[in-house]
Amino acid sequence: MPEVNLTDWNHFLESHPETHLLQLGEWGELKKGFGWKPVRIIQNEVGAQILFRHLPLGLTIGYMPKPFFALSDTCPGGQCQGVEGQFWKEVDSICKKNSAVFLKIEPDTWSEEFILPHSSFILSPHNIQPPRTITLSIKDNEEKILARMKPKCRYNIRLAEKKGVTVRAWDDIPAFHEMMTVTGGRDNFGVHSKEYYQRAYELFHPKGTCELLVAEYEGKPLASLMVFANGKRAWYVYGASNDHERNRMPTYLLQWQAIRWAKARGCEEYDLWGVPDENEETLEANFESRHDGLWGVYRFKRGFGGPLRVKRAAQAVDRVYNPLLYWFYIKYMDRKGNL
Repeated sequence: MPEVNLTDWNHFLESHPETHLLQLGEWGELKKGFGWKPVRIIQNEVGAQILFRHLPLGLTIGYMPKPFFALSDTCPGGQCQGVEGQFWKEVDSICKKNSAVFLKIEPDTWSEEFILPHSSFILSPHNIQPPRTITLSIKDNEEKILARMKPKCRYNIRLAEKKGVTVRAWDDIPAFHEMMTVTGGRDNFGVHSKEYYQRAYELFHPKGTCELLVAEYEGKPLASLMVFANGKRAWYVYGASNDHERNRMPTYLLQWQAIRWAKARGCEEYDLWGVPDENEETLEANFESRHDGLWGVYRFKRGFGGPLRVKRAAQAVDRVYNPLLYWFYIKYMDRKGNL
């Protein structure tokens, strides 16, 4: 059987050291405790972790986030053949076994590099992960990385140091969750449960692929973030700050120390994970006046980019098993997005 357990999956990934965070076995285990069922498939040298989300009536949605292979590579010439064709047959079999209405795949590539591979995949109108992001090259020395940042960002990093802000590793998940709740209420975004962050920390931190950092002033926590890394990439996934001492700019020094942590691990790219889904021209024209959604986040993150590297991930594709229910699902999601 191509379906494998967590141990075998992690062993398989040793041959694919640049695998995305969302394909790591620990990510599947994290989601397992919060409404998803991870299934890992290996067919020769092709493999993927699929997450199934339960729907009413025993149905599910399948989700394959950021597989390490390019979809076009698994379907040469637009046809899924050979080993790759067998892999997709196994994927289809497992999806049907789990009563999936459809399988959503978010390729681990950028939009300009993506080609829709085959008629059995349709371009999806919806992504799960934020499609647009800012990535930083952190190959150079720290001086050059700092030099590429916006002057105001560099100033705020140094200001935080001058004003007595310090950053250290942390493990106080309840305090981190409390800070996330404050930030979510202030900036109007959803926050996971305390148990979710605790589980993420327990799964990733012992492997050295995650660090929780806190910025403090006189021993009092002001801001915190959780950063992840695998291979040559790092991701800033969760960040929070309270309403104390904000004039000391703790979030800037905190983010800089997270970048330094990633660089020390050998990472060459730092993904700031999520900005408004607009082109760079629109982002730059509107970031000072817009405050909704991720616009406040963009105002902060843009400073670290210097000459910005705003990128958009390839649009998700769907592999449909029940066309009628899929149609109803798309209509529901469209209506929900307009509420």
